[in-house]
Amino acid sequence: MAYQNIVFERAGAVGVITVSRSTVLNALSAATTQEIGAALREVEADQALRVAIITGAGEKAFVAGADIGELRAMATATAARDLSERGHQIGFEIARMSKVVIAAINGFALGGGLELAMACDIRIAADTAQFGMPEITLGIMPGWGGTQRLTRLIGPGMAKLLTLTGERFGAAEALRIGLVERVVPAAELMTVARTLADQIAGRAPLAVAAIKQAVQRGMDMPLADACMYEAALFGEVVASEDGREGTSAFLEKRPPVFKGR
Repeated sequence: MAYQNIVFERAGAVGVITVSRSTVLNALSAATTQEIGAALREVEADQALRVAIITGAGEKAFVAGADIGELRAMATATAARDLSERGHQIGFEIARMSKVVIAAINGFALGGGLELAMACDIRIAADTAQFGMPEITLGIMPGWGGTQRLTRLIGPGMAKLLTLTGERFGAAEALRIGLVERVVPAAELMTVARTLADQIAGRAPLAVAAIKQAVQRGMDMPLADACMYEAALFGEVVASEDGREGTSAFLEKRPPVFKGR
């Protein structure tokens, strides 16, 4: 597929998706979200790719929110709801994937940009990154999972504080409240993200997928049910060819060779 708003590159076992609308700080238009979804489906379908990284073009912005011009053009509640539901599909797409998606947050992650980052499995931020949910300052509210994923990541009180005030904050605060997993010097962001992606790509693919789904789906289950779900997945991966290879390699003191089966 030819992309107009993103750049999709393969680097070994890693697919790198770069939102490339730097003249508007990589704002998410409807076409851009569709292209991100298509690239994610490419990653999922390509057996040679095991991890995806999403980042933004340039040094200023990861994604600085939704395209305000498109929002302003929404004439009816139905049209706005349709836009919201299409935005949600990116998060659902990432959640369904068997492969890990890393957000490499290189600058502004505001509104829809932060919602995109929160939908990813792991978030690494440049120390210069800025975060916020400013929808309230426009007289609207988050519409791409912001109220829900923010609550699950940092708790209801802090989620309400950030979405009700629209205040902006830096990478150190994002790390402190648990919104991102790592903060690194801006010049090292993509190197660190690639190193992490390569590390995960070198793990057994079935185990990676099982761990992701155990965490993802388990959050919506009672603890006892989630533990039984984990047990079922554990049985599958231990009995897999990769499970046998990993334990054999450990006992034989050699590096494992995982094949994804």
